[in-house]
Amino acid sequence: MRLRLPRITDAKDYIITTLILILATSLMISRHDGGLQNVRKVSVTVLSYLEQPLSNIRVYRQALNTNTYLQRQNVLLQDELSRLRSVEQQNRILRELLNFRTESDYPLVPVMIVSKELTSVNNALTVSAGSNDEVKDGMPVVNSDGLIGIVILTTGNYSQVMPFTHSMFKVSARIQDSRAFGIVSWEGTNYDELVMRHVPQTIQVEPGQYVETSGFSNQYPPNIPIGEITRIEPGDGVETQIIYLRPFVNLNTVAEGFILRFQPDTEIQELMERQQELF
Repeated sequence: MRLRLPRITDAKDYIITTLILILATSLMISRHDGGLQNVRKVSVTVLSYLEQPLSNIRVYRQALNTNTYLQRQNVLLQDELSRLRSVEQQNRILRELLNFRTESDYPLVPVMIVSKELTSVNNALTVSAGSNDEVKDGMPVVNSDGLIGIVILTTGNYSQVMPFTHSMFKVSARIQDSRAFGIVSWEGTNYDELVMRHVPQTIQVEPGQYVETSGFSNQYPPNIPIGEITRIEPGDGVETQIIYLRPFVNLNTVAEGFILRFQPDTEIQELMERQQELF
């Protein structure tokens, strides 16, 4: 039996079909690759447009975090600066008090102000020294800026002080570098202003001059600073002028001071008491 081989004419259809399949596959692959290229191009274009906004968002978030951190650091630095300023002010006050103590002509008792009542017409301060420290009624209370008040009550370890903002406070005073004398008191309204009366209009007075204790009352030693003249007004119906002062001591912030161990001259005190008995 002879083997029959296929003829070329019979395989022609298979060959053509195979070639067509190869060509179609090639075309499909080429078209798909072009589509991928187009997708890549579109993706790159879209990302190029989105990159700047996304970058801005990232920068904005970083800026927010940085700003929050800087705000916290600023608060900490402000707190540290405030403490340093407070320490500097305290050191300055203590140096001034030390210099005042060195230059004083009278024995001094250092005190801390432990309580204040500065909201009425009968104001008071309480200081950390009393009869155990040889403090007595009538002793002046001062600091390096000037007069604060006078001791009116004492216990063993504490004393109560009548400050210059008290309705009954009075002190004999004079205008520095002049022979103008008067009485300084508080009017009971403005806590930052004192009044000096009984100064004749014939005496020239100008704002900016200083007023100090005169020493004539036998209650305060002379030359304790009281305040600075701010304005002058004519007196009511008399030939005197009303002089307004800004006190040197700020009672709201004062925290330290001294009690002067100053005792009135007993002979002068006795004469004054006898004079009061006569009239």
